[in-house]
Amino acid sequence: MVRNKILVTGTAGFIGFHLVRKLLERGDEVVGLDSINDYYDVRLKFDRLAETGIKINDDSASWNRLIQSEKYPNYRFIRLNLEDRDELEELFSEEKFDNVCHLAAQAGVRYSLKNPDAYISANIVGFINILECCRHHGVKALSYASSSSVYGLNETQPFCTSHNVDHPVSLYAASKKSNELMAHTYSHIFNLPTTGLRFFTVYGPWGRPDMALFIFTKAILEGRPINVFNYGEMKRDFTYVDDIIDGVVRVIDNPARENNLWSAKTPDPGSSKAPYKIYNIGNSSPVRLMDFIEALESKLGRKAEKNMMPLQAGDVHATYADVSDLTADLGYKPSVDVVTGIGRFIDWYRDYYQIKKQEK
Repeated sequence: MVRNKILVTGTAGFIGFHLVRKLLERGDEVVGLDSINDYYDVRLKFDRLAETGIKINDDSASWNRLIQSEKYPNYRFIRLNLEDRDELEELFSEEKFDNVCHLAAQAGVRYSLKNPDAYISANIVGFINILECCRHHGVKALSYASSSSVYGLNETQPFCTSHNVDHPVSLYAASKKSNELMAHTYSHIFNLPTTGLRFFTVYGPWGRPDMALFIFTKAILEGRPINVFNYGEMKRDFTYVDDIIDGVVRVIDNPARENNLWSAKTPDPGSSKAPYKIYNIGNSSPVRLMDFIEALESKLGRKAEKNMMPLQAGDVHATYADVSDLTADLGYKPSVDVVTGIGRFIDWYRDYYQIKKQEK
């Protein structure tokens, strides 16, 4: 029995791929959407899709048409640009989704320093198109990816959704904060339940090659030095992907509701008198970067050669998620420690790239 019909955007991406598998395994009908941009190696994105039974190539024939999964009868995929309003409208009109989980975005803090236009197109134009389609096509609730980067210059730890987030330090962070503001407008005016998810340093199998764990692992195995920024004096709330997916599914199943205690005189930024909510999703247990590297070295059985470097533009010194409201409201409880999580990633990495070698 099908539970819900859900559109998940960003399904060739790291979190979207894992979310699709979870939803399919429990019986939801899912349509996945992704543009498969070349921000990082598209082969990894196509391989993620293949794991869910979507066999397509990087050619013009793969665009703007629904493709049936060869593995899951309740899964179809469409390659589509979020900026293409007409194609997106047609998809919503034909499919009549119950829920939308919007994870697609132009990712990366440092890349936003080099290519700002990509963030406006994907994260701002793409997001307004999603909001408009939800509004006009009877979607019951929207959940969407925000980011811990919105906390910017805030140094109050742990980061809480009641904190001010008006001082971003990258355009990526500013685009995610903009999404939260845009979502509130649609919740307020059109009564569309929206929930923003501030992810904290997600890692795990099938992860992104531009993230630290992937970069460090590849370099250490190849005998190359790793760049350790801020001279290693950084902390990150590394969160294993299975814990993230557990939180996302709980949010999908529990759309935002009005906060009847919300006061316009002392406004809580994380909720509203409209059906609007912001949650942190993290491990709530920050790890020193050097401790993270040591755990990686232990699993690999190799020492890393380290280039100690200053903090990069757009980076923050520490992230630490207060997830108490997600725990209280929806029973979220992360359970995978960083040593276990790194071990699972390394096992996947060795297996995946050994297979890729054999395919050459």
